[in-house]
Amino acid sequence: MSANLPSPRASATAPDARFCAIDFGTSNSAIALPAAPGQVRLVNVEAGQPTMPTAVFYTMEGQPAHGEPRRLYGRAALSAYVEGVEGRLMRSMKSVLGSSLVEQATDVGGGSSVKFLDIIAGYLRHLKGLAEAEAGGPIHRAVLGRPVFFVDDDPERDAAAQAALAAAARQVGFDEIAFQFEPIAAALDYEATTTHEQLVLVADIGGGTSDFSVVRVGPGRGERLDRSQDLLASHGVHVAGTDFDRHIELAAVLPLAGFKARGPKPGEREVPSKVYFDLATWHLINTVYTPQRVMELRSMKKFYADERLHTRLMTLIDDRLGHAMMAEAEAAKITVAGGQAAHIDLYALERGLSAELSEPHAMAALENDLERIVQAGVETVRMAGVLPDAIEAVYLTGGSTGLAPLAQRIAAPFSRARTVRGDRLASVAQGLGLHAQRVFR
Repeated sequence: MSANLPSPRASATAPDARFCAIDFGTSNSAIALPAAPGQVRLVNVEAGQPTMPTAVFYTMEGQPAHGEPRRLYGRAALSAYVEGVEGRLMRSMKSVLGSSLVEQATDVGGGSSVKFLDIIAGYLRHLKGLAEAEAGGPIHRAVLGRPVFFVDDDPERDAAAQAALAAAARQVGFDEIAFQFEPIAAALDYEATTTHEQLVLVADIGGGTSDFSVVRVGPGRGERLDRSQDLLASHGVHVAGTDFDRHIELAAVLPLAGFKARGPKPGEREVPSKVYFDLATWHLINTVYTPQRVMELRSMKKFYADERLHTRLMTLIDDRLGHAMMAEAEAAKITVAGGQAAHIDLYALERGLSAELSEPHAMAALENDLERIVQAGVETVRMAGVLPDAIEAVYLTGGSTGLAPLAQRIAAPFSRARTVRGDRLASVAQGLGLHAQRVFR
């Protein structure tokens, strides 16, 4: 499988040599600009950092009546939300690519609604502006990263997802666009450190997808634009960090608001669960707050044997705490990934309420996802037509490789390979930048 890379051509609107590479991630994003030949530099996108959360916050505060909502990005967006600024937080926008949601509009406050695709375009416009400020002029050419599969087992929707991302990039002024698979970009970043030819299994475990590639790398191959002969196989699953957050929330937080609760009569079935799955999915949380849905959920009180659980659910909804609860789940996941049990403060739901999350509890909640990811890596090597012993290195990148048990399980089937950790948040951007140099050189 190879990325759809349009041939570079001279552009009337881009007479100079400026170009950039953008890693538009589910959880974090980064931008690379060319430096010396064979080298790139990352743009300091926010507070001196080379990466920023893929987050947009729409706020009416400080805006004239009936005006367009003001947008904050990255850490500023998350801070505004945490500080209780009135508005709408958008995260995991990449997850809607390939779905029917991409052309749908969502309420962002102040009587305004915005298409999801326009939200993505707005975020890309912000990244483009940061790149241009660093480069000292307009940029009209870009390489964009993409997962191996935006959508599992559906080539038509997968192609539609890439087309939608390309449309958003054109909307903000990129005239020449090329795509490269994110794990291939990571392989290019790893290749810069190699001293001999070898086979590497790249594991890019991000926020929305887990992607693997078996790539032949070596110091003599770096200047080749066409690396199709070196890409032995690519494979991936649409399971990653945001799925982990969802399962952690469903396992540790939402049961205290009624998930899997039962009715008042002996042997009665569980209460309807759709609201809990929606509350645990970033881009669906706001659908729970519509007046019709709130009325429906309020009428469900009689379904709960313990009415306190329904009361907490309604507090969560009435106070619009969905994103805050998911942030608590994400923070708990990060704490457990660091080897400690997590204490989850749920005071916002009820005074004195809290939950505990141990590593065994977390791993049990994530087991099915972890196994799917591990098997995707094994399958990638099988697809490459090589034995596990032929893999000399397992190169780990992507934010979710910080979960130590996952990293260990990915590497375990390849006992002769050394495990190499790249920059979890920036390796892909750096590799995309190297690829951009070769595409637009």
